[in-house]
Amino acid sequence: MSEHHSGPVETGAAMDYQEHERTYERFIAGAKYGTIITVALMLAMAAGFFGGAGLIGGFLIWVILSIAGVFIMR
Repeated sequence: MSEHHSGPVETGAAMDYQEHERTYERFIAGAKYGTIITVALMLAMAAGFFGGAGLIGGFLIWVILSIAGVFIMR
């Protein structure tokens, strides 16, 4: 509260825009693929618990859906 800024706001170091874009792209990719894996896991759990697929069937469904989702989103 005691500091009074009268100069320009951008007085810090220069921004590395290439690194910013690279970080943003990685974040978006992580969110996208993380969502795919999570949705595939939820569907596989539903098939395993309620559909009678069991543990091995649910695991196989998860692997297949994960691979298919990642392949489709590329």
